[in-house]
Amino acid sequence: VQLQASGGGLVQPGGSLRLSCAASGNFFSINTMNWYRQAPGKQREVVATITSGGSTNYTDSVKGRFTISRDNAKNTVYLQMNSLKPEDTAVYYCNGDIVRITVYGRFQRTYWGQGTLVTVSS
Repeated sequence: VQLQASGGGLVQPGGSLRLSCAASGNFFSINTMNWYRQAPGKQREVVATITSGGSTNYTDSVKGRFTISRDNAKNTVYLQMNSLKPEDTAVYYCNGDIVRITVYGRFQRTYWGQGTLVTVSS
């Protein structure tokens, strides 16, 4: 199972970016998916969460600016980022709680995608 994140880049303050994270491999389903970010010299923090049913949650600093969504048919989670600020500059990571069913039973574990760099600067 792999998660592949994409969509990062350089954007001016006030601009927008859309991150994508696609899961591939042999699995049964994906439960909660998250976007995290880690700015230079800071700890990784959760940015947005979406459950399998579509319920969402955001850290206070991005509420009203970022939108997390998912396409279950494509096993993909998105992060639409609008009104970007320099303080949004960070490496963004996705993760997902992925369920696999084997002859030994049902297993769930968290898989992480590689980071994608978002730089907000003029």
